[in-house]
Amino acid sequence: MKKLLACALVAAAPAAMAQANNVGSCGWGSKLFEGQRGVFAQVLAATTNNTSSNTFSITTGTSGCTSDGLVTSGWRTAMFIDGTRLALARDAAAGQGETLDALMAVMAVKPADQDYFKSTLKARFATVFGDENIAGNLKSLLASDTRLAAYATTL
Repeated sequence: MKKLLACALVAAAPAAMAQANNVGSCGWGSKLFEGQRGVFAQVLAATTNNTSSNTFSITTGTSGCTSDGLVTSGWRTAMFIDGTRLALARDAAAGQGETLDALMAVMAVKPADQDYFKSTLKARFATVFGDENIAGNLKSLLASDTRLAAYATTL
């Protein structure tokens, strides 16, 4: 086991060196080792990025990446949406539920806006959940609503 770990570290070292600060960059490795410093954390982050499929997460923005290379600040919300899509869809269709409440907590929706947020999501359910780009659709919906536009930046 120690030899396997050593081999993985040696194999990932060039990738880690090529990326000046992978831990602060994007990809699943940067999310798993966020806040950690040093070469070891960068090697582990690079190894994670190199051994996991980042294509879907980069193209959809769920790992803090965008196709133009810009790191987004809404990766937590996008990851939450991606990980709870079925339960979130059920709650959004009903206009209430634990997953919907958790989404509002992740997005820091103010208590005064929560009922409006829920009713808007319920009313525009097909717009948001009509395809695989739930986070992007939700962001567009929020950005187009003057009362909820500020929350679009959390995606």
